[in-house]
Amino acid sequence: MKTDNEIVLKLSKSLFWDTDPNTIDSNKHASLIVERVLSMGTWEDFKKIIAYYSKERVAMYAAQLRYMDKIVLAFCVTYFNIPKENFRCYTQRQLHPTHWDY
Repeated sequence: MKTDNEIVLKLSKSLFWDTDPNTIDSNKHASLIVERVLSMGTWEDFKKIIAYYSKERVAMYAAQLRYMDKIVLAFCVTYFNIPKENFRCYTQRQLHPTHWDY
């Protein structure tokens, strides 16, 4: 079975350290690719997924992520111009507050 892994092969190799990049389908696993780039990718990786998927589609996947670092969340809120309340990771964090916020 042939997979469309065009974008995966252009991204940093370290993003997919735990799997064979040749088995990742760019369309089926788009959410995984966006999550990996946002959490561990470079600015170049980010620009590549925006060019490949579109800003709107990346924003949609980003808003659905269960976890996102606070700095990455702040960047996404600003870059995509979406209120932080629309991000699943923000609303999940509000449901499960921690004792110390450091």
